[in-house]
Amino acid sequence: MSEENNLVIGKKNVMFIVIGIILTLLGFFLMMGGGSDDPNVFDEAEMFSSTRITVAPILVIGGYGLVIFGIMKKNKVNPSQNESI
Repeated sequence: MSEENNLVIGKKNVMFIVIGIILTLLGFFLMMGGGSDDPNVFDEAEMFSSTRITVAPILVIGGYGLVIFGIMKKNKVNPSQNESI
């Protein structure tokens, strides 16, 4: 008897999910603040940089979308697996 791979999520799906998680974490990392040494000083250029305001949220949303795509994507069924069902 041969062992069949009856996992619901295939290798490609897991790859999409892992890449999505990495993109999401990268986006959150880019949003993290580099705090100032002096709490009385407000650095507007650092706080409202385009990386924090634009790039990081796009990465987070893209990562979430990739995770959802990896979960929802159907696996292709081989004809040999179709006969055993």
